[in-house]
Amino acid sequence: MSNSPAPTVHLDRQALAMLAHPLRSRLLAELRLTGPATATTLAAVLQTNSGATSYHLRKLAEVALVVDCGDGIGRRRLWSASTESRPRHEDPSNDGDADAALAWLARDYLNHFTDRAEQWLDTQDRWPVDWREQVGLSDHLVQVTAGQLSALRTDLAEVLERYRRVGAGNPDAKRVSVYLCPLPVDRPPG
Repeated sequence: MSNSPAPTVHLDRQALAMLAHPLRSRLLAELRLTGPATATTLAAVLQTNSGATSYHLRKLAEVALVVDCGDGIGRRRLWSASTESRPRHEDPSNDGDADAALAWLARDYLNHFTDRAEQWLDTQDRWPVDWREQVGLSDHLVQVTAGQLSALRTDLAEVLERYRRVGAGNPDAKRVSVYLCPLPVDRPPG
């Protein structure tokens, strides 16, 4: 098991604008989920053409969101995501374009989550009982300040990091997506 943390990509304005595109977002999500793939393979999975896929992979590579693995040439090149976690943008600004791109990405990410949750609901009866008892949707209400929420997120990230590769090499282990989405339920202040 690796003790090094999974790298996190922080989106600058250029990377944010580059990722705020439906096919590019799906390409990055697919590479994060399934690992390295060719443009042709990705085109088949995402039901598009390999020319468009190749073009958009090169655009994502320009901002270091994907990398060419160095294997193969042309459409047979292998591409991989540069991070296993969702890229983050943490630079609050009054940039209308960046704000619009962030809003689009947040909604697209929500769609990814919805797709994954629906896939689970559609296939859960084919999983063993011990998995069905542990997998699924849950929510937990906590009452915290903004600073305490930051500490909670840090603590949860540390727990997730501990479990990131704990099952590696075990044939009974499966990859699991854990979504964190702290959302206020009270009305906004003011």
